[in-house]
Amino acid sequence: MAVNLSEQIIPGTFEHTLENLIDNRLDLSIFDCKYKNDFTGAPAIKPRILLKIIIYCYSLGIISSRKIAKLCESHILVKALAEDTEPHYTTISDFISGMSDEIEIVFTEVLLVCDEMGLIKGKMFAVDGCKLPSNASKEYSGTKKELQEKYSKLKKLTKKILEKHKHNDKIGKKEFESDTRKLERLENKAQKILEFLSTHEDRKGTGGQIIQSNITDNESGKIKCSSGVIQGYNGIAVADSKNQVIIAANAYGTVAEGQYFGEMLDQTEKNMKLLKGQKMPLKGKVILADTAHFSEDNLQIAKKKEMQAVIPDNQFRNRDDDLKEGKRREGKEKFDSRYFEYEKKGNYFVCPNGKKLIFRGKTKLNRNEGYKYESKASDCTGCPYANRCFHTKKKVKKYRTLYIPISRYKENLCQKMRENIDTPKYKKLYSYRLKIIEPVFANITYCKGMRRFTLRTQRKVRIQWLLYCLVHNIGKCNVAEKRKMVITGKK
Repeated sequence: MAVNLSEQIIPGTFEHTLENLIDNRLDLSIFDCKYKNDFTGAPAIKPRILLKIIIYCYSLGIISSRKIAKLCESHILVKALAEDTEPHYTTISDFISGMSDEIEIVFTEVLLVCDEMGLIKGKMFAVDGCKLPSNASKEYSGTKKELQEKYSKLKKLTKKILEKHKHNDKIGKKEFESDTRKLERLENKAQKILEFLSTHEDRKGTGGQIIQSNITDNESGKIKCSSGVIQGYNGIAVADSKNQVIIAANAYGTVAEGQYFGEMLDQTEKNMKLLKGQKMPLKGKVILADTAHFSEDNLQIAKKKEMQAVIPDNQFRNRDDDLKEGKRREGKEKFDSRYFEYEKKGNYFVCPNGKKLIFRGKTKLNRNEGYKYESKASDCTGCPYANRCFHTKKKVKKYRTLYIPISRYKENLCQKMRENIDTPKYKKLYSYRLKIIEPVFANITYCKGMRRFTLRTQRKVRIQWLLYCLVHNIGKCNVAEKRKMVITGKK
């Protein structure tokens, strides 16, 4: 039966919006230098075709290059978008992993279209991270010392199997094929670890501490999330409050997303300058983030850009529970540093019960340097304020410890934020965070089925994360187009 491919792309669908965007509204000349060759070789498949089929297949949750290539042969909508071409899976794979510079330009081009359609307000933003597993084995993670121990264990196992084989040879017993395959697997694993140990040094975290490396993808990290510990990357995104359009995005192999707060704000500012044409597009705007981003440095970065940052501290929910139970009105809220008086002459603090907390030197808490003060166990024994002073339910500690962070700035914004976040105004502002950023990650992972990264190294994973974000933003354009069709009465 004859099929007209052009009739398969129906107005109002995601694929129609995608085709219209890439064919008519985006400038893809950035790809010309790589895919235009008039002198030698066969003509390359047009980048716009590859981009259309990749984004459409990603929107279906299909991120394997082999499966995408198969759909170009069998799926009628993919054939229509591909203009009846059938690219090889290596062509698709090379195109995705090779567009590290181009993908950012395509991302900003789509943002310009979103702005033209009135989808971006630019008044309030929310930033958060989506933790996804990557194409890396958690089994091959560890410090150099741990990997060396793993290598020694593998060698012992191979030695035992070889001894077993020698014994079987003597008595004329044949080895099972499974034993031979197991020996080969163990030797391959041991060789991989040995090669890694000879070419790599210990990986270090932001605080200079040694963290676990990974043989499969050393730029990925062990990340704790709701489903347990994964070997993967943290896809960070900044979304606008009006329609949850993603303004800036990047991926990092670490769970500590707060350290990239400044970088994400710089990307947001750069893109908003392009969209709005203002010198300081973030001035007077609101940025919302969770407790992982709470630090003096991040608050100072937001202040420098003249933004209103709403980032609660780790204890704000405990204080909120106190308010719900009426403990604050009754004077039963938990004690924090505000309840301790500092005596400069002796360099000590006095607790609400009149006992001293003696200076114990400098220490590090959550990568921040600070001063440590401790009380005597005898002073805390039988204290009438013990329930309000110790934050842990299990009374393990028998003395109070007070950490005073060392600030490099004149103004202590952390303390101001602790006070502000308890006010109704800031609580209302922070309540918007969930409905701005969380639906973005739900759409990408649950609705679109993009639940893992299939590429390796941070550069390539960043490309894939931006493709995920493109699918989300183009979906917003599609919704706006359908809304327009309803208003104008077009079918």
